[in-house]
Amino acid sequence: MAARIRRGLMFAALAFGATSFAAQERGENDMRLLESFLADVTTFRAEFEQSLVDSVGELLESSSGMLVIRRPGQFRWSYETPYAQELVADGLNIWSYDVDLEQVTIRAQADMLANTPATLLGGDRSALAEFEFIGSEIDERGTSWLTLSPQDAGNGFDRVELGFDEGVLRRMVFTDSLGQTTLIALVAVQLNEPVADETFEFSVPDGADLIGVPLTAHRADDPDL
Repeated sequence: MAARIRRGLMFAALAFGATSFAAQERGENDMRLLESFLADVTTFRAEFEQSLVDSVGELLESSSGMLVIRRPGQFRWSYETPYAQELVADGLNIWSYDVDLEQVTIRAQADMLANTPATLLGGDRSALAEFEFIGSEIDERGTSWLTLSPQDAGNGFDRVELGFDEGVLRRMVFTDSLGQTTLIALVAVQLNEPVADETFEFSVPDGADLIGVPLTAHRADDPDL
């Protein structure tokens, strides 16, 4: 199924430059799905199943967990299997906690997320300026797929493919510069439900090694301080 989806999206992208008016109209309508997602969805919660495949379609890794987003700029991506890991964006920093290694790494959120799929997930409509719309297609299940590419591929992503069912984001496909593809299925989706502030707060566990220095609101305004 994953290979069929990728092939269908590739053919859609190749054909988009010579589409009919009807296809162009469909693409504009599909873009409204993404614009609505960015403008109207303030919180997003879902369980996810994730697969990583190489350039020839061989499965490298499978994982699952929970995703929570609150706009603007906050998310918590919790991996539960095959190993526990937390990625928390608090609006200024990305906290990455590897439970097995007992290690926490901190990076500036603005630097880490620019031109990545996470910008589309946690950002607002201004995030669209970082991407070029390649094309759209509807697969055999009725999923509307949008294909985009980052304006700057400096963070290693070549393509972003988003699948909407009945206006709700349900699937994502990310292709990196090495030809590896990440496929994500979202289930039990909840939209615009209240999310507690502490969901996007991170406290370094006792005994964990800390790499990096977190930005504060004061330092973010003047990083030289």
